[in-house]
Amino acid sequence: MRLYLVRHADAAPGEPDELRPLTTRGRQQARDLGIRLAAEGAGGAAILTSPLLRARETAEEIARALGATPKADDRLAPGATATAVRAAAVEHGEDVVSVGHQPDCGRIAAELTGGPEPPFPKAGLVVIDLPDPSAGL
Repeated sequence: MRLYLVRHADAAPGEPDELRPLTTRGRQQARDLGIRLAAEGAGGAAILTSPLLRARETAEEIARALGATPKADDRLAPGATATAVRAAAVEHGEDVVSVGHQPDCGRIAAELTGGPEPPFPKAGLVVIDLPDPSAGL
């Protein structure tokens, strides 16, 4: 299974936090990321997103490029864990784009790869190949 772990793109400041939209720059970051993912062969991937607006908007821009429909999943909300992201991904196929938040994305990447936390800028991406869960690994 290939997991495309994405941090949401640049969002406007404001309250309430869960309703902060992407900025113009953020929309372009998300579009560019979608184009990159399509070029790298992620077409057909399921797209899961945190329910917060900025993550949903990021996922929507990526989904346009991949010809997919994003699905909000509460397990990807701020505070998400590697266990939660893996569980959500397993339900959706071989390739999954997961759009979430920092510091969660860095921590999740470190746990799933066994390496250090990678830098995770806005609209950042880490690709992780996970063992096939049906193989019992």
